[in-house]
Amino acid sequence: MNEKEILYTLALTRINYFNLAGIRQLYEAAGSATAIVENLNNIRDIVPDVAPKMLEGLRDINIVMPRAEAELRYCQQYDIQILALNDPHYPSRLRECDDAPILLFYKGTADLNQQRVINMVGTRHCTAYGQDLVQRFMEELKQLSPQVLIISGLAYGIDICAHRNALRQGYETVGVLAHGLDDLYPSRHRETANQMVCQGGLLTEHFTNTNADKINFVRRNRIVAGMSDACIVVESAAKGGSLITARLSRDYNRDTFAFPGSVGAPYSEGCNHLIRDNQAGLITSAEDFVKAMGWQDDATLITAQQQGIERQLFPQLNETETRIVAALQKQNDQQINLLSVRTDLPISKLTSTLFELEMKGVVKTLAGGIYHLLN
Repeated sequence: MNEKEILYTLALTRINYFNLAGIRQLYEAAGSATAIVENLNNIRDIVPDVAPKMLEGLRDINIVMPRAEAELRYCQQYDIQILALNDPHYPSRLRECDDAPILLFYKGTADLNQQRVINMVGTRHCTAYGQDLVQRFMEELKQLSPQVLIISGLAYGIDICAHRNALRQGYETVGVLAHGLDDLYPSRHRETANQMVCQGGLLTEHFTNTNADKINFVRRNRIVAGMSDACIVVESAAKGGSLITARLSRDYNRDTFAFPGSVGAPYSEGCNHLIRDNQAGLITSAEDFVKAMGWQDDATLITAQQQGIERQLFPQLNETETRIVAALQKQNDQQINLLSVRTDLPISKLTSTLFELEMKGVVKTLAGGIYHLLN
């Protein structure tokens, strides 16, 4: 993406910060930020029903250009990637969400479009029970599914526990921040954040000099939820940010799970209520989670491929497999969340069936979690 397009995208995010759906509609209709800026005088020809308030903001775009230029210089100086919505490195799962930001700032090494991405969230006041759950989950998951990107919010409690245990297990882990990349909140987590930049990354939608205000933490949760295949809640009070992330995950058609806790324990109420109200699946281990998701051991597939399992010339397909193949015949190379919508299959069922199709030599996995139908 050229520098002019990046600059114009930065400017667009400044003129209509709170109307995410509106600015995204305009961006997608025009095809690029450059097209919007270069057609300001006839923007209604592109989007006839553009809101008057947004139109007014577009006319003042020159006012925000110096701020956009300063941000671009900062990112260039500190090796920060600017990922616009149409950038291939932008999180593809998040792109499917209507309220996804049209621009993200990213400093790190991890591919944000890995085949398997989960988030683990919970209370900032986690107990020894919660810490133990996170530790055991990461240890078990590493044995069952070695290649998973772990997402959380770098906050106190379960978030930082998830990041640190992911690092110990050799997982890449990304923290989604509620402020710009010129700062870190809480500052006590800076050492862990520095490790994550080399083994994962830090991600935000916010410009530099943005305070970690309460509303930004709420906005941050939609990115955590949207860029993941599944949400796992570990300890939550009856009210809390992790419950917002769980709700957003359900809204985005992501799988949602919770660890149960003792009845009456204040930081288990949220999880217990999620399970009671059928808003999250109950898990007690990584094995429960992997089975629920239909994720087979990555090593099983690798071993099978090393043993030379050949593609069946005329494989027998069941009804679900046939539905997936039909969707890929209409449009090949699809990400799993898009396939879920087009086949009307839950992610967990789709994942296990795609594994079977891969074993039969019908499909193969490409970079970024894209599924390709073999001829």
